[in-house]
Amino acid sequence: MPNSLNQPTLYVDLDGTVIKTDLLYESILLLLKKSIFQALLIPIWLIKGKANLKHQLSKRVHIPVELLPLNTEFNDYLKKEVERGRNIVLISASSQLPVRQVSDHLGFFIDAMGSDEDHNLKSMNKVTRILQLDPGGEFIYAGNSKDDIAVWSEASEVILVNCKKSLATNLQHGSEKIQHFDAPQSTLKKFWQAMRPHQWLKNALIFLPLILSHQLNHPNLLLQACVAFLSFNFVASSVYLLNDMLDVNSDRQHQSKSRRPFASGDLSLLYGYLGAPLLLILGFLIALWLPTEFVFVLLTYWLMTTAYSLLLKTLFLIDVLILASLYTWRILAGSAAISVVTTYYLLAFSFFLFLGLAMVKRYTEFLNLQNQGKSSIEGRGYGVKNLQTLATIGSGSGLIAVAVLALYINAPATTELYGNPLLLWAVCSLLLYWLWHIWALARRGELDEDPVLFALTDRRSQITAAVCGLVILLAM
Repeated sequence: MPNSLNQPTLYVDLDGTVIKTDLLYESILLLLKKSIFQALLIPIWLIKGKANLKHQLSKRVHIPVELLPLNTEFNDYLKKEVERGRNIVLISASSQLPVRQVSDHLGFFIDAMGSDEDHNLKSMNKVTRILQLDPGGEFIYAGNSKDDIAVWSEASEVILVNCKKSLATNLQHGSEKIQHFDAPQSTLKKFWQAMRPHQWLKNALIFLPLILSHQLNHPNLLLQACVAFLSFNFVASSVYLLNDMLDVNSDRQHQSKSRRPFASGDLSLLYGYLGAPLLLILGFLIALWLPTEFVFVLLTYWLMTTAYSLLLKTLFLIDVLILASLYTWRILAGSAAISVVTTYYLLAFSFFLFLGLAMVKRYTEFLNLQNQGKSSIEGRGYGVKNLQTLATIGSGSGLIAVAVLALYINAPATTELYGNPLLLWAVCSLLLYWLWHIWALARRGELDEDPVLFALTDRRSQITAAVCGLVILLAM
């Protein structure tokens, strides 16, 4: 290929090199969202080879290339090389159609080539194609995986992008011209982050039936609650992985969610495909130590959360009703784990309290969206026009939760459980104060988008919770 400065042509890989993610995993994910039934054809397509699989996927899904996360350091280098007059060619094992779309979007490359229906442009196949274009063998190659070693062995210069140290150490190349760009993030650390361990605090609701039934001093029941908590954590993390994968493109357009491991490209989608089912299996294996009722409740929770991730979160108001139900379901799980009956007062209180908090979450999301000059989010059934509706229903739900708590305090069974039940009225006042505090911050745009997590770090919320706990303790 002619070059204005007679410099060697730079051949660049796409997956993991120009972009952080892999188009094959992105395509499978898009097909799963589009049609689960079509996704069942993937093994059949794969029988005819990986090239055929990529080709079939490219015919059925459209990848939003403008949202793909880039290796920024390397892309800045490519811009400078273009300014210096170097010819850069994009050559990838991904299917030709999306490769060309990425090339057109970035505008760095004089040509772009990918796999066709019969030939997977990878390893030695890629070497053969490059040598056909550059018979002299004077070329530079930028890649990121062990499959690129065959290409690097023929290149006059080597560029390692987003490569692990082990690969760089094992690479045998006679040239000293080896450049490094975009050091990868710790996979273990990012996977742990994708599991959202901070969200496990919500599962502490499992201990509520044990506490309110005044059986915290029974070691065997406490152990059962702890096992239930652990089981719930793994199943919840499995769903978080699935949810973040399905939301990856909408998250990439979000101010803060774009930093999530899958959305940012810091964690390969492959770890989601493998990690989600493994965590789910682990969670249910642990659940087998508990009563059958708990396993049933856990299964129902997983079905509800999966349905939420796949469809229900896109439906107006239905999504917040499901979120509120999932919090209440944690309390039912705690009851099933220790075989006690949960009162309708507690279930109703939980539902309306968390329905109000779910409304706060949506209100904050769309207030932030309005401040950014946008009106809607991909995959959501809301818009900024619904702000007042969310505020009205959310405030009302909080008041209903306080009313249910008042009815519970007056119930005969409560009088039998507590030595000084009148002290519990202070909890009503404290709860009203906290809900007012949350909504005041939300309306001023000062609230984190997850009010439950915000409450765990907010000083006023912490003090309010501590005082409520003290009041309940004194009332016993």
